[in-house]
Amino acid sequence: MGVTYDAGALVAADRGERKMWARHRALLELRQVPAVPAPVVAQGWRGGSRQARLARLLVGCNVERFDDDQARRVGELLAKAARTDVVDATVVEGALRRSDVVVSSDPEDLHLLAAAVHRHLEVDRP
Repeated sequence: MGVTYDAGALVAADRGERKMWARHRALLELRQVPAVPAPVVAQGWRGGSRQARLARLLVGCNVERFDDDQARRVGELLAKAARTDVVDATVVEGALRRSDVVVSSDPEDLHLLAAAVHRHLEVDRP
């Protein structure tokens, strides 16, 4: 079981929240590389030196490309859940495919998406 970071995890890291950084360091020490879907990076990235912490976190992550196959799976998930948030659906699709725990500050929408395909998704707060 791996870990996927949602935008809430990136925000926590960018703010320098100790719990998030301790979790990230512990994962890296165990040689577990957290996944971050590319749309999550787009949602949280604003650039510049203000985001040095976030840039440092992303170096230790696997930023997952968003390709045509995944885009179609995400679209199908959104249709089944009658939802529209592509970023949340991308997180859920990837986490379910990899059997990852998701680190997110907003678990409700993620649980709704997973329930639409009759799956359980484990979500921890950052």
